[in-house]
Amino acid sequence: MRKRLQDVAVILLSIIVLGLAINLFLGPHDIAAGGVTGIGILLEDVLGIDRSLVVFVLNGVMLVLTFIFLGKSVFFNTLLGSLFLPLVLAIVPKYMVTSDRFFSVVFGSILFAVAVAMLYRIGASSGGTTIPPLILHKYTGLNTAIGFFLTDALIVFSSLFVFGVESFLFAIASIILTSAVMAYIELGLDRKKAIFIMSESHLDDIKQALYRDVDRGITVFDVRGGFQGENREMLMIVLTRNEYQTALKTINAIDQRSFMIVYNVADVHGLGFSYQPRV
Repeated sequence: MRKRLQDVAVILLSIIVLGLAINLFLGPHDIAAGGVTGIGILLEDVLGIDRSLVVFVLNGVMLVLTFIFLGKSVFFNTLLGSLFLPLVLAIVPKYMVTSDRFFSVVFGSILFAVAVAMLYRIGASSGGTTIPPLILHKYTGLNTAIGFFLTDALIVFSSLFVFGVESFLFAIASIILTSAVMAYIELGLDRKKAIFIMSESHLDDIKQALYRDVDRGITVFDVRGGFQGENREMLMIVLTRNEYQTALKTINAIDQRSFMIVYNVADVHGLGFSYQPRV
């Protein structure tokens, strides 16, 4: 019950952020960047129907299709988001925070991406145009990514005829920015550094010094040189950004000729990073 209440709170917060992104940043500048909210913005301009009502009707239809074709599990995962979204769109005032279209698209797209990423993290959805690609994938095998792209492309292309070329280009920019931010969030915000270290004659000294200075686990690999075929050892250690600078100074103080390869790591799980044992 506690987990369900937490999920409901996350869904509600995410939908509120979506409503802010649409009504305060994207909608006032006629940016229909895909999705059911994009359809709402388009039909509001063409037919004069409030976007919240358009979203409510479309989400209702999609919920019925979800229940019929995708089953109860997917239905309940999209139910709350589908019902909350039109309600939030009706409550949040339609207000242009800034007249600068560029900044509106940037901030609106970032808010949109954060909200959708929050929903995806708990397996929820705001419904709408995310449903048809899932149905097509189930019954035709069409890749969902392609389905999402085609759906959004159709909506964005329609904005070309409703709002003109400039809004069309801004809508494309919004989709690209939203996708980039979502990918960054999904891969983890707190990036780590993975370092591979080789040294001719000071590897054991480096290992002991790293244990002392950064107190992280170290993995030792048996490797072989490609030119002469000699057997060697190589160290691997994963560090936070702050620890990386400390480790760099430690390694260079012992052997400035050591060979290092450094990777940016998106996400790390395990003792000392994401898991803390019970005391």
